[in-house]
Amino acid sequence: MNEIILETRGLTKVYKQTAALNHIDLKIKRGKIYGFIGQNGAGKTTLLRLVTGLAFPTSGELYLWGKTGNKELQEQRKRIGCMIETPALFPNLTAYQNMEVQRIQRGIPDRAVIEKCLETVGIKETGKKTVRNFSLGMRQRLGIAIALLNTPEFLILDEPINGLDPAGIVEIRNLLKSLNKEYGMTILVSSHILEELYQTASEFILIDRGKIIEELSDKELNERCKRHIAIKTTNPESALLVLEDKLNTDNLQLMPDGTIRLYDHLDNTETVAKILSDAHILVTGLHISGDTLEDYFLKKVGGKSHE
Repeated sequence: MNEIILETRGLTKVYKQTAALNHIDLKIKRGKIYGFIGQNGAGKTTLLRLVTGLAFPTSGELYLWGKTGNKELQEQRKRIGCMIETPALFPNLTAYQNMEVQRIQRGIPDRAVIEKCLETVGIKETGKKTVRNFSLGMRQRLGIAIALLNTPEFLILDEPINGLDPAGIVEIRNLLKSLNKEYGMTILVSSHILEELYQTASEFILIDRGKIIEELSDKELNERCKRHIAIKTTNPESALLVLEDKLNTDNLQLMPDGTIRLYDHLDNTETVAKILSDAHILVTGLHISGDTLEDYFLKKVGGKSHE
C-alpha cells in the first residue's frame, strides 16, 4: 500500500505575475493529521485548491497515491473529501436535504451514508430545521459531513473551526482525532488558530509567502519550543521518582528552583496530577509552559504580517 498519499515537486502557482506558491516540495503520509500553518495570503488555500482540482498549477508536478496526469488525478480525487473555504450550502434546505443533493450530484449510491455522516458530526437530530437557521458551528459541521459523504481516505479541511465558539472548537478537534484513530483517515487541516492545531495535529507544515519554511512532527515541535508540563510539589525528589516509574519516562528534569519539567504527556495533564495525588504528593502548581506554536511560527517568519 502506498504510504505517500500526496506529493508535490516544484509546485508553483502564479497569479498576475505574483507567485502564490513558489516551488513547493511536499509529502503527506498515510494515517497522520497534518496541521497546515500560515498567515493570511501565505498560500495555504491555493495549495489546497490545486490538490483538490479547483485550480491548476502554473508549473511543477502533483501526485496523488503515486499517480499524476489530469485523468489519473481526477480518478484519485474520488478518494478525497474536502471543505475549502466556506461550505456551499442551500439555505432553504435541511441538513439531510443538502446532503441528498450532494449525494446525487456525486453519484454516491447508498443513501444510508447520509445519516451516518450527520451522526458522525453531531447534527443528525436537526430534523426539519433549515440551514438558514443554523449557527455557524452547525454549518461548519454540515460542511464536514458533506466532505465525509464518499468515506474518504484523505480529508482536507480549510479553516474548519473558523468562527466557532470554544465548545464547538473542542467538538471539531475531537471529531478529527476520532476520524483519524477509528478509520485511519489521513487529514490535512489548515488554520490560523495555531494553538488549536497544536492540540489536534501530529505533523506540522509551516508556509510563508508561498514557500514551505519547515516541516516537523509534534515531538520535534515540543523540543524546539521546549514545551513541557511545569510541576511544583512539596516533595520534588519523590515526585520525580514516581513520575519516572508510573509514566515509564526519563524525559523529565528537576530544575534548581525545585520545579519538575516533564517534556512528554503534554496532552495528559490530568493523568499526571492523579499519579502524584495517588502517591500522596501535594501538587502546588501544574501547567503547560514553553513557547506556544504561535510564538514559534512568528519567530520562524520574523514576526512579519501579511495583512
